[in-house]
Amino acid sequence: MLTCSAPQSVLSSVCNLGEEVKMSWNCGTFLVLLTALVVISLSPEADCAAVPNNSQTAAKEPQAEQRQVLAADERRREFHEEKRNEFESYVEEVDDEQNERSRESTEQWREFHYDGMHPAYEYNRQTI
Repeated sequence: MLTCSAPQSVLSSVCNLGEEVKMSWNCGTFLVLLTALVVISLSPEADCAAVPNNSQTAAKEPQAEQRQVLAADERRREFHEEKRNEFESYVEEVDDEQNERSRESTEQWREFHYDGMHPAYEYNRQTI
């Protein structure tokens, strides 16, 4: 018969303990997994597969955050520039329409009030 030689506190919930402990399938599984964990943790490849040093990660995190902030600022700047350009185009168009209406209104007033006695305003300009 095989006996469980692991400490009693560790195996008490997994193994059936007694004077001579029979190895149940729970106890066997536990011991196999525990052995595998020890072998893996002691192998040199385990250090390579671990999380990188905190100094490397700590140095990269602020840089990544700064890049995100700069990218967000650039997007915000482009958005506002686009909105400003749209508004400037709108204002220019409104001003052009207002100037056109004002010019047409002035021409209509001159045509209505023209008495035919004097040359039209266009030809009565004094050149300097």
